[in-house]
Amino acid sequence: MATSLATTLRLDSRFVTDLPELAIPWQAEEAPEPTVVAVTEQLAVDLGLDPEWLRSSAGVRALLGQDLPAGSQPVAQAYTGHQFGMLAPRLGDGRALLLGELTSPDGTLHDLHLKGSGRTPFSRGGDGRAALGPMLREHLVSESLHALGVPTTRSLAVIGTGRTILREDGYHPGAVLVRVAASHLRVGSFEYARTLESPGLVRRLAEHAIHRHAPEADSAESPARGLLATTVTTQAWLMAQWLSVGFVHGVMNTDNMTISGETIDYGPCAFVDGLDPAAVFSSIDTGGRYAYGRQPAIAQWNLTRFAETLLPLLHDDPNAAVETAQDLLATFPRHFGQAWAAAMRAKLGLNQEVGDDVAGPLADELLALMAAGRTDFTSFFRRLGQHTEHGDDGPLTGAVADAAALTDWLERWRALGPDPELMGNSNPAYIPRNHLAEEALTAAEAGDLEPFEQLLGAVRDPFREREGLERFGQPAPEGHGPHVTYCGT
Repeated sequence: MATSLATTLRLDSRFVTDLPELAIPWQAEEAPEPTVVAVTEQLAVDLGLDPEWLRSSAGVRALLGQDLPAGSQPVAQAYTGHQFGMLAPRLGDGRALLLGELTSPDGTLHDLHLKGSGRTPFSRGGDGRAALGPMLREHLVSESLHALGVPTTRSLAVIGTGRTILREDGYHPGAVLVRVAASHLRVGSFEYARTLESPGLVRRLAEHAIHRHAPEADSAESPARGLLATTVTTQAWLMAQWLSVGFVHGVMNTDNMTISGETIDYGPCAFVDGLDPAAVFSSIDTGGRYAYGRQPAIAQWNLTRFAETLLPLLHDDPNAAVETAQDLLATFPRHFGQAWAAAMRAKLGLNQEVGDDVAGPLADELLALMAAGRTDFTSFFRRLGQHTEHGDDGPLTGAVADAAALTDWLERWRALGPDPELMGNSNPAYIPRNHLAEEALTAAEAGDLEPFEQLLGAVRDPFREREGLERFGQPAPEGHGPHVTYCGT
């Protein structure tokens, strides 16, 4: 029996009720001429919402934070964060609002959140608005990661506002992103709660996070210990998944690390073209702090900041609390190693009968060969899966600097009986390559959405090659780059 889809929003306000110290009631600004640019229809259905209603005038107003149901309490969330290693004591939602929580038909709780909805008390002199290009970038890349199986927040919709906004590089059409997340609790949320020195606030925040993201920890002898252990594990696996698809977040500040383990805040993000552990795409990351290969180390650094906020909850004895935190943080490399090994096994098509002592060095050797020649990460693994049998290795050996070494590697790898079906389901044909994304976003801001929609359609089904999409599976043309991305503020 089909489930009827809702034509109104029903929102809870659990975050506001549980943690009023971390929320400032606020109202989204009106959009003068709202237009629907994109709606993720299947996500809407999964949430129990009617996509056609979302496109209606009533639906658009609701998505923009207007005409919300009685009892809704939209708020700007407060948090702090270490930005490029330096503590910024008061950040918060400078151009965003939490509209509330909605419950999907399967009983799962989701945040409904706006980005680009106008100034808030945390705007710090900014206009609180967003340009269409960066919002479509988040829509595109988050949909890509979701299709690749990487935990991520989702874009339910992008709504044009009808405004023209000014940025350093000129004028742009304005837009609002409607984001769905397991929650918007961040490491920075806990850092901010600790600075308030409000009795019991960090404990209440931890209880709220446990209820939403680590319910199994609630019955443990030390719930806070369970929360930290769960967060360490989920972030370790997230980092391995990022690296396995060549993703660079670009701005891994503590306010951009979720407790849920979802990818969030797609500002200067990109996918590597040629494999390079030092790859950086952000215009402001001049020191390479958030480079592709440094992401696991930065995640562990961020988790250390998280653990510091939980110390009073881990043990009454400060020394014992520090020891507990250190023990849990020390498990990160093991969890990351397990996740990375699993990802590389799948990418190489190796079954569990191949021991780690063989699979690990084999993967490391291949990655070193690829990095030495800046081999295109995505297309090489895709081609590798299509050459499990002996054939013309030219396209593979020609893509690395040391063809003889790769020929030897291929012989040893094939002897292990790699599974082409497993590789085909693990190595995408399509990602939002940087040159394609910029081309599509530029066209979209000029009023032509067709290139964006074509690219979006490709990355939403990344493992199935289709006729007519050959261009989306090709590396960047010679001479393209280096690619630079910006925060979009």
